[in-house]
Amino acid sequence: MSRRRSSMMSNELKEQIAQELGFAGTLHQEGFGGVSSRDCGNMVKMAIELAERNLPGNRMS
Repeated sequence: MSRRRSSMMSNELKEQIAQELGFAGTLHQEGFGGVSSRDCGNMVKMAIELAERNLPGNRMS
């Protein structure tokens, strides 16, 4: 039985990060199947960094 998890990141956030990392074209043409493991890992790393920056108490003035 296959279990499908719902995404923790919105599609908008995924597209924004892919754009910043420079592989948005590949993502649009081939989907995540065409994106390298390294790029996916970098996407997750950037999403974690963004989330940590937005935690309460981590706001920079």
